[in-house]
Formats: sequence, structure tokens, C-alpha cells
Amino acid sequence: MQGKGVVKFFAILMAVVCIYQLSFTWVAHKVENDAQVYAKGDTAKVTAYLDSISTQPVYPLLKHNFQYVKQRELALGLDLKGGMSVTMQISLNELVKKLSNNNQDPAFNQALAAATVDGVTSQQDYITLFVNEYEKINPNGKLAAIFSTKDNQDHIKFNASNSEVQSYLKDQASVAVQQSYTILNTRIDQFGVANANIQLQKGSDRILIELPGVKEPERVRKLLSGTAKLEFYQTYDNSQVYPLLTNINGLIAAKIKASKKDTTKAVKATDAKTTAAVKADTSKKGAALSLLNKVQKNAGKDTSALGAKSQFADQYPLFTVLKPQMYQGQNGQGELARGPIVGRAEAKDTTQVNKYLRSPEVRTVIPQSMKFLWSVKPQDKTKIFELYAIKLVGAENGPVLAGDVINDAHNDVDQKGSPEVVMVMNSDGAQKWRTVTAEAAADVNNKQSIAIVLDDNVYSAPVVQNEIAGGISSISGNFTVEEAKDLANVLKAGRLPAPAHIVAEAVVGPSLGQESINAGLLSSLVGLLVVLVFMIAYYNRAGTVAVVAVVINIFFLMGVLTSLGAVLTMPGVAGIVLTLGISVDANVLIYERVREELALGKSLRIAVADGFKHALSSILDSNISTFLTGLILFTFGTGPIQGFAITLMIGIATSLFCSLLISRLIFEYMLEKGWDIKFSNPWSSHTFKNANYAFVKNRFKFYIFSSAFIIAGFISMGIQGFNYGVDFVGGRTYVMRFATKDVSTETVRKIVDKNLGEGNEVKTFGTDISITTKYLRDKDSPTADAEVQTALINALNTNPATHVTAKSIMNYQKVVPTIANGLKRSAALTVIFAIIIISAYILIRFRKWQFSLGAMFATAHDALMVLAFFSIFKDVLPFSLDIDQSFIAAILTVIGYSINDTVVVFDRIREFLNLHHAKTDDPKTVINDAINNTLSRTIITALTVVLILLVLFIFGGDTIRGFSFALLIGVCFGTYSSICVATPIIIDFGKKDLR
Repeated sequence: MQGKGVVKFFAILMAVVCIYQLSFTWVAHKVENDAQVYAKGDTAKVTAYLDSISTQPVYPLLKHNFQYVKQRELALGLDLKGGMSVTMQISLNELVKKLSNNNQDPAFNQALAAATVDGVTSQQDYITLFVNEYEKINPNGKLAAIFSTKDNQDHIKFNASNSEVQSYLKDQASVAVQQSYTILNTRIDQFGVANANIQLQKGSDRILIELPGVKEPERVRKLLSGTAKLEFYQTYDNSQVYPLLTNINGLIAAKIKASKKDTTKAVKATDAKTTAAVKADTSKKGAALSLLNKVQKNAGKDTSALGAKSQFADQYPLFTVLKPQMYQGQNGQGELARGPIVGRAEAKDTTQVNKYLRSPEVRTVIPQSMKFLWSVKPQDKTKIFELYAIKLVGAENGPVLAGDVINDAHNDVDQKGSPEVVMVMNSDGAQKWRTVTAEAAADVNNKQSIAIVLDDNVYSAPVVQNEIAGGISSISGNFTVEEAKDLANVLKAGRLPAPAHIVAEAVVGPSLGQESINAGLLSSLVGLLVVLVFMIAYYNRAGTVAVVAVVINIFFLMGVLTSLGAVLTMPGVAGIVLTLGISVDANVLIYERVREELALGKSLRIAVADGFKHALSSILDSNISTFLTGLILFTFGTGPIQGFAITLMIGIATSLFCSLLISRLIFEYMLEKGWDIKFSNPWSSHTFKNANYAFVKNRFKFYIFSSAFIIAGFISMGIQGFNYGVDFVGGRTYVMRFATKDVSTETVRKIVDKNLGEGNEVKTFGTDISITTKYLRDKDSPTADAEVQTALINALNTNPATHVTAKSIMNYQKVVPTIANGLKRSAALTVIFAIIIISAYILIRFRKWQFSLGAMFATAHDALMVLAFFSIFKDVLPFSLDIDQSFIAAILTVIGYSINDTVVVFDRIREFLNLHHAKTDDPKTVINDAINNTLSRTIITALTVVLILLVLFIFGGDTIRGFSFALLIGVCFGTYSSICVATPIIIDFGKKDLR
């Protein structure tokens, strides 16, 4: 083996990196366990304990604080950690009304109402639906007469056609959605949720938000649904504010000193002295700059000694966490920088700065006309936030201008080619803006800045160079194109208030999350044990090498997941377990090849080398095709599906490294030591040897079976359909925990059907019962959720055996039909696209369209067989066969596995055709021999994966039971199709080309 040294180096390096990355998870869990012990189950005390040590070092070796460690632990998804998932829909109805200046035209308002109703089931965008409805109601109507308002006249002329108006409205709708995404993203960042996920669903007006660990859903709803507040403020200059910060630092230092000595007298004396200093003339910069240079000098020293650090922090508590805004003067001394920025702080220190500035004693010395606000995001891609000093004006101490005066804003480039933002105000705003900018630019030597503030975060604070008349302003700075677009969207927040409403939400209690974790871990461990025992039992000592490779693979997989900041979800856990089976496949391919080489009489060393060499093509082709499936899942999936896809792709990469390189290193070591390596046990040495099944001859029987099953499935789909999950049909799902453990689902179903109407779905969910009801499904009002919950509880309480309270609800999920329709379309397109992409890859690799056609038929066959099974047996099996998001992940995984299996068979067929092409005129015989030759590998790999999925199905819990069952039957169908469908397609469509 060449390059052994390089492989060893990368293996050791990767191991060290993985240990380092996983260590953060171990440390974080230890601290959280200590918090639980301290709080004795009190959630408030746990939070208080963790908050108190957030900036304290908890990683003794590297001195990292808890906040730093927590951000780098292995992230658990919503379903494992508990929390909240929210889908926001931008109210384009209200946007269109605003753009029309709330026009009262009857046809206009009827069209809006009709478009809202149509949007529930239609796949067309809202603007198209609105225009179609308006033209239907008023065929001769002109939309320009409605939308050519004073504010819009620059974009829509009075004689504009309806199609031109439609184009304008679509542009504004797109801007509104993007603007809402920017605002919501900022709000989530400020909320401080670790590992939050926010996704703009392209081509729609919806935004998906996942907040693991959140236990305050009402606070989240209020945060996300609030209207954006855009304001413009005058600012103070750094030189005006620094003396005040110096005095605040003295106040805090005195308080710390007093608290340590417990001398109230000293506190009062220092407070009086400091307050007097604040009221005194602060224009004497000499003393201030002296302190500034002292702070700079001490901050620059190596204060690694704990005592030195503590002494410096006691003397300059504020400046320890908030660095003054300064620059290096010509004399080498620190000089105060000009502008509205008064300090900088690391992200982890902003909380402490806020605590200092909001303390009662400090608030008494901050002028009422001054307010401190942070920048919206770190500057220059660092973790340093900037603190601005904002000037409050007027009797109400407010902004100089509100955001509702903005007519338009867009990104552009200035004369130098740098990105800028052009802002256009209405007539009232233009007049006020002229006055404000004239005042800001009055002092030629000290021009002021105007801060642009959204939701109390400063997005930009440009310097006003001149008075601006006419209401058109150019805002320049060190913007990237993306930052200019974001700022333009922010400026339009006041002009285009399209409220975002919650249309779907899922709240998962932490106890249910813990149950999912326990079930997932149990299934993972048992699945791993099954694989390891099987490999050793079948392949003897060579099986132990596969065991070592699999264990290292899991270790690397978890380390890479952590280092990439990937979020581990319940389908992700399933992906890990499935990766165990796929990783074994490469070892099986190698071992079967080695056994063939040994059967030819080759020495052990040569047989091992040739086995790795000849198996390489099949391993790469099969794993790349599966990786492509994962990539398609990641690209088109959302939430848990993406988590599964990430795990699958990383698992394939680490599996290739371990199977091809780590295993080879181990074999080389064993050979050098002269160990006797056996690749089978007596009972397994002749398994499938000399197999000669007539697969090709019986292909028409397979065609008939598959066709009959799929046709029966289509008939079943037409007659009884599927058991759609709440994702698809809309409604509300409640997971209820009953005090009486022997409550039957049939009893609950009868009670709910009697009181809430027919069509409810009731099923077991672990030890609990899941109830899905369509009651008030189409009602969209603030009280609808409470009405349904109350109705359900009242219904269940009509029977003493099913008595419940609000606390009995362990999980709640709501999805409206618009979400369901989008998911159906997205799922179908994803499956079709996956089949096309993988078929194209097969065509490139095998150079014959028959192979690509066979792969396409096989993958479509497997998807249809699983769908047919789920429809035919939906009410037959003792557990529910739901079609939901996890089912989509299962279908795509089945496609990936089927291609993986098919490619291996195709690779052996191609090899046999090349070897025997000149010796026979009957390719059917050659192909049948190739299938039989690789049958051992096909069956063993399938058996391994089936065993793992059986473990998942039995021990994984109800959360993923439908998912694991779909995978289980899918793998069986995939194995069947690679031999009995894909291969016959090659024969029947390639009779001439194969000769």
C-alpha cells in the first residue's frame, strides 16, 4: 500500500480534531448536570445557574467559558431537545392593501378575499391569483387606477396595463418576503437561541423557524409576530460620551470594592464623588485621555496571572468588557475616535455591558436624552459588536424621524463602483429630512451621524455630509452587495409593512424529547451490536477489522458533525444507524473479492491487495450515487430531512475513508506480523458459492408481480388513498398522556368522533396517544387554537377513563392546508429530480443508455412499490402507515440504497461482459452468471441493513416507526429490483448493443 505514512498522519490528525470537537459536548453536559444537581429540578434555578457561569471558565485545560463551550457542543435538533418550530407566512393580502392606500373599490376588495380563499389549495402565487380574480370580477377594470397613488407614481403610471401592475406587485411581494426574512433572522439572533435555524422557502411567502430548547412559546410568538419598528436617530460623538463612561466605570468599581469590603460608607462617599464628577465640566480631555491610555496599556499587557486579571477587572470593570473606541495617535498615545461608536465588545460580553449600563446607580447618571444601542451584527465577520450613543429628541425622547416616511429604497453603486443604498422619502419625510440633515451638517468640522435603527438595533450610522433636499439620499459605507441589499430591505420596513403570521407551529415538550433520545440511543447501540456480531460471525478474523473500521467511522462521523455545527435530529439518528449498514457494504465488497482471489490460489497478501483493487470501482460508484441522493435531500428538504441528509453524506465520506484506507492499514499491519487472517468461518465459507439461479429466465414473472402490485397500489390510492400526516392535510395533532395506562385508542377515537366530528386519527405514540383532528381546521382566528384544545379536553372528559387536563398535552402541532399542498408538490418534484440526476450519473459511468434506463426503472419501481404498500395496507397493519416529511426522507433513502445496490450488480455485469464478450454469443447467460456471482454480496449487505432497520423499527420508538418501516420494506424492494427489474431492462432493451 502506497502512502501509508500520509494515511496515518491524516487518521491521527482527524482523531485529534474529533476528540477536541467532541470534548465541548462532554464539558457542556457536565456543567448542565451540575446545574440540575444544584437546582434539584427547579427550571428557574437551572437557568439562573447557567446564566451566572456563562462567562466563567468551565474548560480547565483551555480556559474556555460556558458560553463558548455551549456554542460548540453537538447540536441536538428540535425533536431531540424539545423546543418550538414555527412557519411564518407573509401577509401579502395586507401588503396589496397598503400599496393601494387601502382603496375601497368593491371589485378590488372582492378579488383580495377570493385570492385568499384560492391560496389555500392553489399552487399559484398570491399576486397572480389576485389579478386573475380582479379581471374575472371586473373584466374592463384597470388596476393602475387603484395602485397609481402618490407614493407609487414613480413606478406605476396611470395608464399602465394590468400586466405591468402585476409585475410591480410581484416585485414588491418578493421584497416584502425578503425583508421579513432579514428582520426575523435578526430577531432570532437577538433572542439568543443556540443552534436556531431560519429558512426562507424559495418560491413561496413562507419562512421556517426552528428554535431548539425554547421553553417560552408565548414569548416567541410575540417576538416573531411583532411589527418591525424603523427609526432614525441623531447621535452623540464619542468625545462627548467617553467622560460619562469613565464616571460609570468609577461607579461600578466603587460598588465592587464596597461589596467586597462591606463598607456602606465608602460606597456613599464614592457615589457622591462620582455623581459630582458627572455633573462637572467634562470637557477637560487631558485627564480622560490619561485614563484612556492607562486602560489601553493595561489591557495590552499579558495578564495571564489570575491575580493581575482580577485586579485589572476590579479597577476597570466596564472597560474590561467594553473597549473604548480609539486609535493610535502620531505620538504613540491613544486618541479618541470621532463618530457615534463609543465602544466595542465581544459577543459574550455584551450581556455584562448591558447589566452594567442598566443597573440603578448607573441609570441615574445617564442623561435622559441618551440611549445606548448595539450594532445589529458583528463587524468585519468578527464577534465584536459596536455600541452606539443615540440622542433622543423632543418631549417624548424619541427619534427625529419614523420609518413610515420611506417610499422606496434600493441598492446601487456609486461613482467609484462601491455598493451604496439609495433612499427615497415621501413629501412629509423629505421636508423633515431636510431639516434634520441641515442641522447634522451645520458644523463643518464636526459633522454628525444619523443612526438607522430597526427594532433597537443599529444597522448603519452614516455621516451627513450636506443638507439633503428633495428626500432622495445616498447612504455609502464599507458595504458588500449583500449588506447593501439587507439595508435597503430594512429601510423599506416602514413603507411595506407586510405582517408575518404564524400558520404552523409545533411545540415539543422536553420529556418527550428525552424519550426520543433514549429510544434513538438504544436502537443505535443495539443496531451497532447486531452489525458487529454478524460481521465477526460471518467473516471470522477479517470481520473484526470491519468492526474496528465501523467504530472508527462512527467516532469520525460524530466529530465531523460537531465541527461543522450540524444539528442532529431523530432522522439524523436513523441516518447514523443506516450508515452502519452502508459502511459495512464496502467491507463486504472487499471481503467477497478477497475470497474470490483466494479461491484462485493466490497468496493471502496478493489476494488482499487484489481484493481492494477490484472492489474499488463498485465501492466508489455505489457510494457516490448514494451521496448524490443525500445531496438532493439536503438541497430540497427542510428541517429533519436536511439533518438526515447531512448525516448520510458525512457518513458516506467517513465510511469511504475507514473502509478503503483504515481497513487496509490494519490488514497491512496484520500481514507484517504474520497473523493468520481468515475471511470466513466453516459454516459461511460456501454460502452462495456456485449459485446458479435463473434470474434472467424468470424475468417476465418478476415483471408480472411488480406490475400487478403497482397497479393494485394505484387502484388503492384512487379508492382509499393514504393516511396523510398532519403535514399534508392540515389540522391539529395532540399527544395526550393519560393517567390510566390501559386507555385504548378505539375508546378515544369513538369519544373524539362523537364530539368533534368524523375523520379523526387516533394512534398509539409510545406510552401516550396521538390525536389528529380536523375540527376547525379552516378557522383562522386568534382564538381557534384555544377553542380546539378546549373542545378536545371537554370531549375526553365526558368519560372518566379518559380524563385529562391541559398539562396532559405532551406535544402539539398545527399545519394549515397551504403548507400541506406545498409539501406534496415539493416531495413529488424531489423524487423525480433524484431519479433523473442519478440516472444521468449512471449513463456517464457505464456509457450505455440501457444501464441508465434500468436504473431509472428500478428507482421509480421502488418508490411506487413503497407507495403502493402504504396505501394497500394503511388500515391493515397494527401500526399507522403515515405519509409525512419523514416518509419523504425514507423514499429518497430507498432510492439511494436501491441505486447503491443496482450499481454494484451493474459493475459486475459490465466486468463479465468485458471478460466473456468474445467467448459467448448469449449475453443473457453472461448477465445471469454475473448476478449469481455477486449474489453473496447483495444478500449479505441487504441482510445487514435489514437487521439494523428491524432494530430501529422495534426499539426506535413511535417517533420514527413509520420512517423505519418505510426504509425496511424499501430496502427489500430495492434489493429485489436491482436483480429482478433493473437487470432484465438491460437485457430486453439492449439485445443488439450487448453483443
